[in-house]
Amino acid sequence: MESRASEPEQHDRRSAPLLNVDLAFRKLTEIVRPVADYEDVGLAHAIGRVTAADIAARIDLPPFDSSAMDGYAVDATGLHGASRPQLVVIDQSTAGHPARRALSAGNTIRVFTGAVMPAGANAVALQEDVVREGDTVTLTTPVRIGQHVRRQGSDIGQGDAMCRAGKKLSAYDLSWLAACGIATVRVARRIRVAVFSTGDELASAGDVLKAGQIYDSNRFALKSLLREKAVQVIDLGCLPDDRTSIRTALLAASAQADLVLTSGGVSVGDADFVKDVVAEIGAIEFWKIALKPGKPLAVGSIGDALFFGLPGNPVSTIVTYLLFVAPAVDLLAGDEPMPPMALPAMLLAPMQHAKGRREYVRGAAKVEGGRLVVSVTGDQGSNRLATFANANCLVEISEDVANLRPGDAVSIILLAGEGAHLLRETRETQEAPAAPDPAQRRV
Repeated sequence: MESRASEPEQHDRRSAPLLNVDLAFRKLTEIVRPVADYEDVGLAHAIGRVTAADIAARIDLPPFDSSAMDGYAVDATGLHGASRPQLVVIDQSTAGHPARRALSAGNTIRVFTGAVMPAGANAVALQEDVVREGDTVTLTTPVRIGQHVRRQGSDIGQGDAMCRAGKKLSAYDLSWLAACGIATVRVARRIRVAVFSTGDELASAGDVLKAGQIYDSNRFALKSLLREKAVQVIDLGCLPDDRTSIRTALLAASAQADLVLTSGGVSVGDADFVKDVVAEIGAIEFWKIALKPGKPLAVGSIGDALFFGLPGNPVSTIVTYLLFVAPAVDLLAGDEPMPPMALPAMLLAPMQHAKGRREYVRGAAKVEGGRLVVSVTGDQGSNRLATFANANCLVEISEDVANLRPGDAVSIILLAGEGAHLLRETRETQEAPAAPDPAQRRV
């Protein structure tokens, strides 16, 4: 095994200033280059994919003037000034079965929601606003032109842009595309991500632990989180703390992946070889972030592959993945990820925090007394995965803020899975006593 750097060199690395989180993210966006390859996929397989070309509407949507309500199609122009006009029902238009007759003076056509508006009609009288006796209806309420009519192309016109290149497709986008008859879309190919853990102490779940060993949770967490992305995961398993083995594995991984993702081996311990090996065979763009947890994050490249060396502690691995790796995957696919949406919340219990590093604390947020409140989910040690088990958000604490007290305002970021639905009041939160009002708090 090759020797480590000399003690003076190690001291210099330890004393280097930490990089601000926002500056680190900006640096990341500057070094990531989207992949150029694309593929055509069906809508059923396009969720979360990033468009590689603009998509235009194939048809007008709606493709024809249609009724927005159940009622009677009328010519409102001819009814101007009439008091309780009586009209004769001559036909009906249902969804998928348009009326065969055109509207004429003194007549009306029964129409249902989504059905084609008959020729000659320009408004719909609601069925609850008419009195019908046999084939005669009496309008009890005035009708204005355009009332309850969905105009052809009012959603989008044929040839108009629906999605620009670089758009990550959501379920809502796919619904809109399907409504325009679009069956396939051109998207960036799946990003290839090579994942491995490092450390002689690691064992796979299910194996019998030997003396001094722990189970590898980081690789499992990363692979699970990556399932939410349009990626192809290459699982390289666990590597020993051996410089030669790590070098060989990194070179092989970079030859087949767009992104090489490791956990462990990027700090300043005597057995932390990963960062130094990357510096030898590639480049380290930045290292050590003013972040808690996750300070030892290393970002660089090996050949054409982007490299992330995540810290070895499980919580640090997850937090740095959420803050840096997840948006990097989106950038590789051609998306331009926006900063996570921070929601204002009120802290329910005191929180210790030293200035200097931005901290992301696992929290449990809920609606209480009509406002969003949050509490910390136990000991926040970077090895404490249990704090994620009961968390639905990260509490962001600025590097400029010291200790926090109950009632202080904080920002929270919802974790994956929580952003897909609204936080709702529960019976427990409705019956709980109201949280203290910051304005009434003693200083």
